[in-house]
Amino acid sequence: MKYFKKSLGQNFLIDKNIIKKILKTVKIRNENIIEIGPGKGALTDEILKMDPKKLILIEKDSSLVKELRLRYFGNKRVNVINSDILKFNLENLANKNYIIFGNLPYNISSQIIVKLIKLKWPPIFKNLVLMFQKELGEKIVGKFPSTNYGRLSILSNYRLNIIDKFLVSPNSFFPKPKVNSMVIHFQPKKKISYKIKNMENLEKVTNILFSNKRKMINKNIKKLICLEKLKNIRNLKMSFRPTDIKPEIYYRITELIEC
Repeated sequence: MKYFKKSLGQNFLIDKNIIKKILKTVKIRNENIIEIGPGKGALTDEILKMDPKKLILIEKDSSLVKELRLRYFGNKRVNVINSDILKFNLENLANKNYIIFGNLPYNISSQIIVKLIKLKWPPIFKNLVLMFQKELGEKIVGKFPSTNYGRLSILSNYRLNIIDKFLVSPNSFFPKPKVNSMVIHFQPKKKISYKIKNMENLEKVTNILFSNKRKMINKNIKKLICLEKLKNIRNLKMSFRPTDIKPEIYYRITELIEC
């Protein structure tokens, strides 16, 4: 296997044991499946063996799209879409309750998970099984308080439950990445305690406050909300740093700026 594009962050999964482990996370038979970045179809082949109802492949690389369309020509269950996942409108898809798989390019994986979190809720998916660089995965699952707690964990925690996770060695890919990977299985939360109207506002709150991660929030928070409104939030001190603030307080701040 010689073909890969470094510019697209391509590392093709070749370890069949890891592929089987990924597919064991969810039931696939008679389900609607989306695969982000199918590459040369190693995971795709195994998904099809498990008899899905429909399989949508979203691949940016036009050369790989040609290979995939030739490979699955005549298979009515497979739809190969040549598109950048960051530009593709997932909400236009006809069916709902998809299972989404993805061996995500490291260079845009944080943008992809944020895109999925910002979909209309309840979303088009009922399970997400995504692979990230280990360092990023740890930031997504990071709990308060911990060194990995931050913007991504606050955003993820608002709408997603983490069901399971496991590490993947560089030896499972071609070409070999220089770092370990992490597979995370998410499910959308059915009940959300806080009523944020627009997820972009939560993204804005976390962006501004974490722009100076090591400094007290007293200056940056004034860019978001008047201090009078902040009196409605218990246990919030202006001497706090962004990592001192629980996710629930970020959600409450966002609710207040939307009032």
